[in-house]
Amino acid sequence: MSGAGAAGRDVEATGMRIAVVAASWHDEVMSGMLAGAQRQAKQAGATVEVFRVPGSFELPVAAQRAAQADFDAVVALGVIIRGGTPHFDYVCNAATEGLSQVALNSGVPVGFGLLTCDTIEQALDRAGLPSSTEDKGGEAVAAALATAITLQDIGSAKRPYSGFTPS
Repeated sequence: MSGAGAAGRDVEATGMRIAVVAASWHDEVMSGMLAGAQRQAKQAGATVEVFRVPGSFELPVAAQRAAQADFDAVVALGVIIRGGTPHFDYVCNAATEGLSQVALNSGVPVGFGLLTCDTIEQALDRAGLPSSTEDKGGEAVAAALATAITLQDIGSAKRPYSGFTPS
């Protein structure tokens, strides 16, 4: 199981706002992932606004706009199923690198809920549905909120004076 070793999801984030940008392909998988993301946000006390895009390739640009819109965290949800052409590799790489750049350039945490699976069955097993063994939408929200809290803690940390003066 790919979720083995995943961090806990007990996050307290009352009052935080999350933008969830979600692809529209593979409706059953995406419905489960969105429901899992919303459940996790509610459990943590955060509010969610959902924004849909056509596919996973479009996630980075929507995540970038959301990061500029004063959300505490952004969560990107999508699913890409391997086919018989290199399209899978191009979309996976572009979406992954784009989402990484959004987080680094904006300083806003981006929860990575992009499933890259060989089969639809693998995606369904990770979609947070009643028959699924994993809930990647919920995990992405928990990771984004935990990171947002950590960034707030880092931002409010006071640096003690070390007495060192560079020459």
